[in-house]
Amino acid sequence: MLNEFKDFIAKGNVMDMAVGIIIGAAFTAIVSSLVADLINPIIGLVIGGIDFSNMYWVLSGEVPEGASLEAARESGAAVFAIGSFIMAIINFLIIAFVVFMLVRYVNKVKAAAEKPEEVAPEVDSGPSELDVLLEIRNSLAKK
Repeated sequence: MLNEFKDFIAKGNVMDMAVGIIIGAAFTAIVSSLVADLINPIIGLVIGGIDFSNMYWVLSGEVPEGASLEAARESGAAVFAIGSFIMAIINFLIIAFVVFMLVRYVNKVKAAAEKPEEVAPEVDSGPSELDVLLEIRNSLAKK
């Protein structure tokens, strides 16, 4: 059973998957920063200077006027964090688009590698050496 487990772990697919998960986790941090630090301020400007990440509605409980989402959550109030949800959707769309572009590029590279090389058409260069020798032999045999 231990040998089977070693064989399973040593397979390339498992190692590729592990590398993909690790790279994906690191990439998620980059995309989260992109959305929080670059995209949300631009969206905030478009919608009137509102801090997009702190958009929420209080469902129940008391929250001081103008409190941040973090402060509202710490006060124990039930909040509907629409800004966090929209930020998660933006994160997903950006990650999905980048993964799509990577897969598209990898597929193009694979297709180019699998494409058979163009072979020049064979040109009739006349009889081969064997054909000439056989013809000489046959003509000598007739005499």
